[in-house]
Amino acid sequence: MTGAERPGGAVARLRPAAELGVDGLLAMSLGLDVWERAPDHVLVAATEDQLAELERRRLATVERLGTVQEYESEHGQP
Repeated sequence: MTGAERPGGAVARLRPAAELGVDGLLAMSLGLDVWERAPDHVLVAATEDQLAELERRRLATVERLGTVQEYESEHGQP
């Protein structure tokens, strides 16, 4: 998937709630574009609405890293 095909919105690091964990978060149907997976977090591209819903439901701590375009310009495509 190229940058032009990626969803608009933000790139964010999600740290799942302790009781959920990364596996539990990824098992949910959230419609996130997962770029990277680590033992304690995932890096995703998502809309602001998706990120706000994760925060509202307290499923994860959301660290916004910039827009998709900004992130890809700075770090390259995942």
